[in-house]
Amino acid sequence: MKIQNSPRQDAPRTEVARSVANPNEGSPLGAELMTIRNSRRQDAPRPEVAAPVANPNQDSDLGALFDGHVEKEFADRDVDATMATMVAEPYVYMVPNMMGGFGGQGVRRIYSEHFINQIPKDAKVTPISRTIGKDQVVVEMIVSFTHNAQWDYLLPGIPPTGKRVELPHVLVMKIENGKVAHEHAWWDQASLLVQVGLLNPGKLPMVGIEQARRLLRVVEGWRSITDYQMD
Repeated sequence: MKIQNSPRQDAPRTEVARSVANPNEGSPLGAELMTIRNSRRQDAPRPEVAAPVANPNQDSDLGALFDGHVEKEFADRDVDATMATMVAEPYVYMVPNMMGGFGGQGVRRIYSEHFINQIPKDAKVTPISRTIGKDQVVVEMIVSFTHNAQWDYLLPGIPPTGKRVELPHVLVMKIENGKVAHEHAWWDQASLLVQVGLLNPGKLPMVGIEQARRLLRVVEGWRSITDYQMD
């Protein structure tokens, strides 16, 4: 039985494939497909993506808002002026001792009864670092003072001890429409209690005023500091 050669070379399927690859050869269908493909490649508009517009004044503006708020607290010691830097219904929260004020009246009460009116006369703020985001400022700082007056902000209900305190802080401030919306304050309560003589560190892993002083040395030049070694 003789098997005849298959007519594969003349099959339309092969002709169409060759025509798509080269529009000068083969059927009009292939040429049309290639023409459409080329026109799309050349004429189709590319989507434009708008690049974000940087605001060179954003960092300085948020930093200035932070500085103005803290100045009203510690330098002017003015409750009304401090409240004027905040939104109508802000909140402040001290994480270590869970003191805080919520809403306009609550914040005003905290400022007038437990914070601004009790700030020791020699209190000062030493900035360490500052990180500014889109609507938030995070600041490392050291708050230094003599505990010669009751200051509920840090030590609620504790009478004056006369001790010197130097306490690292982290303050997180949220800004909304040019006003302070909330504040979260952080510090090491164990170090504070050691500094005012209310906690004996013994062999526990806690330190007193050395915490702030070592931080300043780290910032000024960490290469001169030896590693801390436990006894």
